[in-house]
Amino acid sequence: MSIHYPGPASAAFEQDWRRFDREHLWHPYSSLTQPITAYPVASASGTRIRLEDGRELIDGMASWWSAIHGYNHPVLNAAVRDQLDAMAHVMFGGLTHRPAARLGATLLDITPEPLQHVFFADSGSVSVEVAIKMALQYWFAQGHNQRNKLLTIRAGYHGDTFGAMSVCDPVGGMHHLFTGVLPQHLFARMPDCRNDEEWRESQIVELKQHLEHAGHEIAAVILEPVVQGAGGMRFYCPEFLRRARALCDAHDVLLIFDEIATGFGRTGELFAMHHADVVPDILCLGKALTGGYMTLAATLCNARVAEGISNHDPGVFMHGPTFMANPLACSVAQASLELLLESDWKTNIARIESALETGLSPCRELEQVRDVRVLGAIGVVELIHPVDMHTLPEAFVQRGVWVRPFRNLVYVMPPYIISDDELATLTGAMCEVVRECC
Repeated sequence: MSIHYPGPASAAFEQDWRRFDREHLWHPYSSLTQPITAYPVASASGTRIRLEDGRELIDGMASWWSAIHGYNHPVLNAAVRDQLDAMAHVMFGGLTHRPAARLGATLLDITPEPLQHVFFADSGSVSVEVAIKMALQYWFAQGHNQRNKLLTIRAGYHGDTFGAMSVCDPVGGMHHLFTGVLPQHLFARMPDCRNDEEWRESQIVELKQHLEHAGHEIAAVILEPVVQGAGGMRFYCPEFLRRARALCDAHDVLLIFDEIATGFGRTGELFAMHHADVVPDILCLGKALTGGYMTLAATLCNARVAEGISNHDPGVFMHGPTFMANPLACSVAQASLELLLESDWKTNIARIESALETGLSPCRELEQVRDVRVLGAIGVVELIHPVDMHTLPEAFVQRGVWVRPFRNLVYVMPPYIISDDELATLTGAMCEVVRECC
């Protein structure tokens, strides 16, 4: 039976909006019939999220890894306001503007030189779609229509849209439900080496075999460099990337890096690919690009890909999002990158890494913990059993922190401005909740 609510402008709705939210608004990865608690936020500033009931939470998630400078930053606020006075949006088809050009120039300046062209998109998932389409259209333009497969490693995650889902882990990932309708691609063993000292030739064997047996059908290899994010928060050795690059070159296959989660300093390098000193043919960026203010992503490529598409029929790249290169998003992204690059971000990430390592170390002694791992501003406690998402978030809220676990992982990727005291509170709460509630 349909439920009727008073109009959204009415006082009655203001009293009852949470019920409307609970019964009608679908939150990420949630059920409408058995929803988990969604905490009403009144405001956010710095590293703190303030709930409507007055409680204040230290944010350990940086709003899904994007708000690297924290919330309500005066420089980023000013960038949005200044751009708003000029124009909030204008289509990018047949028109252009300075914010897009400035941001594009900055991205090319901070990424390796072979990457020379930028395609702006709406979100991280869309940037992966763009990368996949670039790789496929490149080979189609060369007359190699049989090159329509992608190769990746298991335990990866690249987004929730259909092309991106097709290169996420097909068995253990969150998209296995759609396996029968997704394009069928190739998956190799995920590396289990944590650093280069642990490297073994067996790490690369399956990837090598796929390229040797089906290289003529493979358009590109797509990888999350060094850190596999939402597929399991796994870290692996940079040597795998070096070997993958060499294999792609040997078999004339394009290489795509998905740095949506790892870009802009999160792993201790400006980009995770710098751990291996490897450059892909196509690079996906998102999340922290705008400092968490607006949705924006970018797909960068080298001249080979750009010219290979542009110099052959149909002569254009077949993609064009409505809000591509939105001026507001480009302006705040430029301001966010300037804030990051003008800071001593590398020392700061090392500070966070040290605090996470120290603070999470006690979890290693707990019998319910399988592993504790830290890299840059990423701290992960992997449990033996899945967490209860109906109870664990509340346990963190009660301790004054915001941590959103998933599957069997309790992890944090905090804003870079987090203080040492806040880090101690955050990691202390993680250890306490894991010990008492898991």
